[in-house]
Amino acid sequence: MTPQTVVLPESEMRVLHLTHSIDPARGGISEALRQTVLAKGMRHQVLTLDAPGAPWLADFPAHVYALGPTGGYGWTPRLLPWLHTHGAEHDAWVVHGLWQYHGLAVRQAARSLGRPYFVVPHGMLDPWFKRRYPFKHLKKWLYWPWAEYRVLRDAKAVLFTSEEEEAAAADSFKLYRARAAVVGLGLALDDTAQASTAAAFLQAYPALQGRRLVLFLGRLHPKKGADLLLQAFAQVAAGDDTLRLVMAGPEHAGSAATLQAAAAALGIAHKVVWPGLLQGTLKWSALRAAEVFVLPSHQENFGMAVVEALATGLPVIVSQRVNIWREIVADGAGWAGPATAQATARMLQTSLALTPPQRQLAGAQAQRCFQRRFHRNAVMQRWCQALTDHG
Repeated sequence: MTPQTVVLPESEMRVLHLTHSIDPARGGISEALRQTVLAKGMRHQVLTLDAPGAPWLADFPAHVYALGPTGGYGWTPRLLPWLHTHGAEHDAWVVHGLWQYHGLAVRQAARSLGRPYFVVPHGMLDPWFKRRYPFKHLKKWLYWPWAEYRVLRDAKAVLFTSEEEEAAAADSFKLYRARAAVVGLGLALDDTAQASTAAAFLQAYPALQGRRLVLFLGRLHPKKGADLLLQAFAQVAAGDDTLRLVMAGPEHAGSAATLQAAAAALGIAHKVVWPGLLQGTLKWSALRAAEVFVLPSHQENFGMAVVEALATGLPVIVSQRVNIWREIVADGAGWAGPATAQATARMLQTSLALTPPQRQLAGAQAQRCFQRRFHRNAVMQRWCQALTDHG
């Protein structure tokens, strides 16, 4: 069937976002999707395979259809009938994430109904996964030719968050074919974020009063390089009792205990705080309280937490495996280097040695980088253009 082309004013475009889960503990897709649906220019709704009563659905800022619960692959007999019944109520479907059933179901329904669909990989085509998890990559290769390759090939466009991500995607699998568009991801500070100060976080953790804080904010997943940061901090903080490292984020498969043991072995356990997942006021307050944000990831498709730091005027240290590192360095908003403990330590030493005027300038440059490249309004203009051009 020949796909129907729908051309509507941007303010009237009805977009259905489909994802496996919007649980914030699962990582960046949840926050990226939250920020996307808050943007003006389209009418957003979300279909998720979460259970209808999942607690994180209650405050999600868009109407959510929850068809779960499902297993890890996300298969459910409810999805295809739902798309055939309700899919025509939306002008475009946007699949978030790869390697799960909702992408395959969208392709099948879109071909039947002649609806345009788009795919946002969220970094799931990065070659790092091939090197880090070769057995999983083999399983994905068996799945690729008859499923995911076709999902990407038949999409109206594959929407990437950076030019680095687009370039890397083509190296993951043979037979790769996709119409690519780089649209980015963005955010805007809500009232809670704008009103935040360091006080709330320091009141929650009074032992940090008067200390210089280095902040890690993200899942404690091996790809995030948290172990590298611990090693780097141990080098920089030796003999300096003013420094504290805040390792904020949910653990992954027992990772917290492993990292805490590593901190103890490095002799810095008393200088590291583990507050778990920070959200809302405490998250923004932690960003206000910190002197520098550090994310030495081995692979990072975008880095929403990095952008949150920039938005608050907090300079950042990232590895050159964080796909927005070039923009950060170009704007003087922080530092980037190899994903090693040595490189991270050098950058951390440089940032902590800034004079107050230099630190103020770095903060101002961080905010300018955010406004120019990552503010939600600017990003949504690119989304609207991509969906209109390819729709």
